[in-house]
Amino acid sequence: MINLNISTMIYRPVTQIFDFMSTPENDFQWQYETLASNRLSRDVSAKGSFFRSVGHLMGHRVISSFEVTEYEPNRKYAFKSLSGPLNSHTSYTFEMVGRSTKVEISAQMNTVNSLQFSESILEKKMRKQLKENLALLKEILETKRTQPVGGAILAVN
Repeated sequence: MINLNISTMIYRPVTQIFDFMSTPENDFQWQYETLASNRLSRDVSAKGSFFRSVGHLMGHRVISSFEVTEYEPNRKYAFKSLSGPLNSHTSYTFEMVGRSTKVEISAQMNTVNSLQFSESILEKKMRKQLKENLALLKEILETKRTQPVGGAILAVN
């Protein structure tokens, strides 16, 4: 079992960060390994809703489905995998600290089916990737650059 915990401070209001991170269609903007994500439920802002993600893992193209397990606006957003190469549970927690927001990501995962990844190599890669993703998220949100699915640049105020 791989356990990852990482956090960062982002100089933006918690509502903006929560809204951005809890929208699956934004994942490709801040997660290097994600090519696309989309909702499978009409509203992903509820426990029990679903979304799908297409990306890369250790050189393999993967498609995974997820179920939202927790949704507390501006506090916590969590989901678990239902399909794909990893059994995983990921949670994002948000806390205002002064004029910034502390974002913490916690992920637990293990490999399933036919993928023959060394768990220690996978853990090292996932930890590095998660740090890079949070750095990109911080850069995007603090410089007010986000790109909605339609392609136009949207300022986050």
